[in-house]
Amino acid sequence: MKHLLLPLLALLLLSGCGEEKPLATVKQVDLEQYAGTWYEIARLPQWFQRGCFDSTATYSLNDDGTVKVINRCQREGEEASEAIGTARVLPDSGNAKLKVRFDNWVSRLIPTITEGNYWIIALDQDYQTVVIGEPSREYLWILARQPQLPDDQYQALVQVAESKGFPVEQLERNRDLRPATP
Repeated sequence: MKHLLLPLLALLLLSGCGEEKPLATVKQVDLEQYAGTWYEIARLPQWFQRGCFDSTATYSLNDDGTVKVINRCQREGEEASEAIGTARVLPDSGNAKLKVRFDNWVSRLIPTITEGNYWIIALDQDYQTVVIGEPSREYLWILARQPQLPDDQYQALVQVAESKGFPVEQLERNRDLRPATP
């Protein structure tokens, strides 16, 4: 249960007050092409993902135009946990700005407060790599269709995030988060 509440609390933090600097997104996202499983390559550290490795995000389109989100997290010595949510596209964003809400009792009670920003700030033309952020620059994920990226591709995505004002020196690479094997 605690693993399912963590994404909700994170989204509450994402929706916090304060002046946000403009954050440019990609112009257009084809949600059908975007759907499927993405592997987390790197992220800014977040308390709700502490200890997670081999994390994935899987997206599928719902009949009502929203996007189903399934985030998976593996922690050492535990079964993989899942957080299931729904993303809605913000109007006039070319599908690049979404609001995500994870399904739990708090989000059913106060849905708009528990929505977090999910902005696609970089996406390659073949839909193989993506950078997700939000205007406060406190949250950032680099995702790919494969569990690992060549270092030059990774560094190029880091440079994009850095150019948009994210604290990339704090990035944690997913493969470095795996527990050491004896």
